[in-house]
Amino acid sequence: MFSSLKGFTSNINSNYAVSPTPASTAGAWKIYDAKKKSTQKPYSVFVFDRKSLDSHGNTLNRSSASSFKRATEEVVERLKKEASSLARLRHPNVLELVEPVEDTRGGGLQFVTEPVTTSLASLLQEKDEQERAGGIGGRSSRYVTEDPDGVRRRRELEIDELEIQKGLLQVSKALEFLHENAGLVHGNLTPESILINAKSDWKISGLAFCSPPENSSKPTSVQPISLSECLNLDPRLPRYVQINLDYTSPDFVLDNNLTTFADMFSLGLLCIALYNSPHRSPIETSGSISAYRRIFTSSSTVPSAGNDFLSKRPLPKDLANHVLPRLITRRPAQRMTAREFQESQYFDNILVSTIRFLDAFPAKTPSEKSSFMRGLNKVLPSFPKSVMEKKVLPALLEELKDKELLSLILQNVFKILSLLPSSRRAFGEKVSPKLKEIFVDNAKQTQEKDTARDAGLMVVLENTNLIAENTLGKAFKDDVLPILLTAIESSTPSLVDAALRGLPNILPILDFSTIKNELFPIIATVFSKTNSLAIKVRGCHAFVILCGGSNEASSGDDGLDGLASDKKKKTSSSSALDKYTMQEKIVPLIKAIKTKEPAVMMAALEVMRVVGDNADAEFVALEILPALWNMSLGPLLDLKQFQRFMELIRSLSRRVEDEQTKKLQELAVTNGTTTSTSTTNDDFLGFGGVTGTTFDTTNGATPDDFERLVKGKTSRVSGSSRDGGWEAAANPAVVSPTTQPNAQFSWSTTTPTNNSPFNPPKPQPSFRTVTPDLAAFSTLSPQTTQFSQPLQPATNTVHNSSTAQPASTGMSWPSTTAATPSPWASSSTSKPLSPGNSSMSAMTSAISNTNMNMNMNMHMNMNQQRPPITQTSSFSLPPPPSGGRVASSGFQLSPPPAGGSQRQVSSTSIGQASSHFGAMSPPAGSMNSMVNSAMGGGNRSMNSIMATNMNVMTPIHPTSQIPQQQQQQQQQQQSGGLDKYESLL
Repeated sequence: MFSSLKGFTSNINSNYAVSPTPASTAGAWKIYDAKKKSTQKPYSVFVFDRKSLDSHGNTLNRSSASSFKRATEEVVERLKKEASSLARLRHPNVLELVEPVEDTRGGGLQFVTEPVTTSLASLLQEKDEQERAGGIGGRSSRYVTEDPDGVRRRRELEIDELEIQKGLLQVSKALEFLHENAGLVHGNLTPESILINAKSDWKISGLAFCSPPENSSKPTSVQPISLSECLNLDPRLPRYVQINLDYTSPDFVLDNNLTTFADMFSLGLLCIALYNSPHRSPIETSGSISAYRRIFTSSSTVPSAGNDFLSKRPLPKDLANHVLPRLITRRPAQRMTAREFQESQYFDNILVSTIRFLDAFPAKTPSEKSSFMRGLNKVLPSFPKSVMEKKVLPALLEELKDKELLSLILQNVFKILSLLPSSRRAFGEKVSPKLKEIFVDNAKQTQEKDTARDAGLMVVLENTNLIAENTLGKAFKDDVLPILLTAIESSTPSLVDAALRGLPNILPILDFSTIKNELFPIIATVFSKTNSLAIKVRGCHAFVILCGGSNEASSGDDGLDGLASDKKKKTSSSSALDKYTMQEKIVPLIKAIKTKEPAVMMAALEVMRVVGDNADAEFVALEILPALWNMSLGPLLDLKQFQRFMELIRSLSRRVEDEQTKKLQELAVTNGTTTSTSTTNDDFLGFGGVTGTTFDTTNGATPDDFERLVKGKTSRVSGSSRDGGWEAAANPAVVSPTTQPNAQFSWSTTTPTNNSPFNPPKPQPSFRTVTPDLAAFSTLSPQTTQFSQPLQPATNTVHNSSTAQPASTGMSWPSTTAATPSPWASSSTSKPLSPGNSSMSAMTSAISNTNMNMNMNMHMNMNQQRPPITQTSSFSLPPPPSGGRVASSGFQLSPPPAGGSQRQVSSTSIGQASSHFGAMSPPAGSMNSMVNSAMGGGNRSMNSIMATNMNVMTPIHPTSQIPQQQQQQQQQQQSGGLDKYESLL
């Protein structure tokens, strides 16, 4: 069609952007959607194309063509009359004319009206097609229209019971206006003459046949019509440009009488068509006057109560019993007027009454308006969705200019939005612009406090969740966010509280830059300047939300009691602010809080909890934890609140510890080092360990040695000459001088070649041997024991002295028993001395008393001057070379007491060379043994050592040339004393 509009040159084409395709039709008119270029407001353009008439007369002859031309000229004049009549009539239920009718270059007509969706005829036709396709009660009608900018839209239209009642009520009001105020008869009231606008209001148009009634005294500028001319239908013309006999009153056709009651008869037929199936008039004439007359000659073909008004569907009881009998009647005087029609029982229900009240709302008193708005909230769920969206909602928005009713109206507006399935479209197109105009634009103009506006703003804030559901991001930022920022900056604390409380609903819609740069600075400013504890608490809750936390656990209270919920608050998967803003902006705000009120402190605790989960460990340690300690010591906190602070402090401290430990471990791995386990010798890493604190594997001591010792198992076999014990020292001929070690000094003892540092007892033909496992003993310290008496260099004399023996010797000196008593000797008892453990490979008894004295003096001096040396150090000197014979030393062993007497072993019993137990004399000892003795290392007495590891004492052989008989005799004599000694042990 738009190609035909291009041929038009008119003011309408210059000022309006018209859609290329028609949205609907109404009789001879095609209806196009349009927008005014200057204001972008929607309108409708009615266009009549004269070529649609000329196409019908192309086949006519010359004479017929001239008469057809006159007929078309009459049609054009009637259409001009229709448009001009609209210009003279101003009523809410009469189509509003915006731009007057204009001629076009092609002979067509066009005019601009308020925006309309469709005509009632098109709606009923769509309904019929729908019912034929899907049955009665199928989907609602959807008109796909295209805007001037190319946007295609779906318009849902419903025609239910309430829509019909509302529409008929509006049509009757328009008829009342025509009949009583304008003094006109419509003359052609049909579905094509009723238009439905965007608000779902029915409006009368199609005034091409309107005329003053006969004998009318009211002045009017409308020219009367000639019924005879109107009823003379021309078959050459389209039916939609002529009077429709299917809705015409018999007053016109049969009586040739032009009265206002003729419109009431047409209204009755229209009521039946709305409920009929298909939606047509019960009178079908096919445009024939004779057919019309024939129908009214029989009562069976005339609609009446007896034949259910020829409706194929049941009619509403009130309509069929009380309304139609007084509308469809042959006598005009029996018909009801338009006012009586409005007051009939058919409209006696709460929904229709509500709509009627809304239509007359401006004329009501303030008290009636207030009462109506309070009760409307309960009635709204009963309304059809289309009526609420297209009729009730626009009517309410129009009344928002009344500030006293602002909060009440907004409550009903949001109630409607919650009930509508297409609330997003309704909010974006109708509600949002109104809210911005009232609370942002008007508020900037009037800076003074307005309690009525604040009450309305509170209603908006309480419905932020509904607003967020029905608004997209850009529209929300442009239209809704300014309203929320106005509320946050308000001087009314309740508005600030409500705005902050709605943050969880709006944050998902806004982008990061908007939150950080527009929303957060305002919240931070209000938080820092407010003196209200409630705003402080709510501000902390807002910070929790901005940092990605949640206040759901405490949503049931306002937090002003100072008691936070025991339930740990959940956190969201993402935060609205970045870590830098949390650390550098929010934490200083929390630390700057001066009040110590428990409510504020507990709210600040939750902020610190969320920030602590996101901040760096170093920041937590240096900033958050000190602040938490400061707040936790507040004088007004109770035990439960203090414990909550401690819980968070411990949690954050553990996090700092874990992250720092992990960092150091990763650093150690990166540098190629490993973390060593701390030992007891960490303080002496630069000086060596303390003797006896750990097992010394370099000296052959292992944990297995201790296990064998305490369980009494046999010592391991060792082939080492230096660990051979007493037996190796008793056979000097066996020891080669070349195998004696040289004097050496080292911090660690060379690991022996043998796996075991000790030799088990070797079988001897004439001696029983005892090999003590002394290396497994801990360090001995001097003490007085039962058998601590050393051997004395005197014949037939027992010297009472005792010497404590060290368990292990790191520095070995070859020694023999000396006459000089030990510095640790005890004179209380007279007991023989047990042999000490020496690391020498051979023992000899050829050391003189002078050497013994020197050794003992060296012991004393080193014990006083030498610092402790580690167990692994040793200093060894080789024994003096043996000349083959050893001079007798005159040592003798005191016999153990038996039967109250003591047996003495004389040197003469073994011949010239007395038996010497040189190995039983206490060795001079090493530095380790002396230090260990001085430090109180593990002391062992002779009886404990021998009772564990010795069977008999092994004497040292002074020479290998002793005759066999003397050896046997010596063994027998010695055996008797040792047996009793062993039995005593």
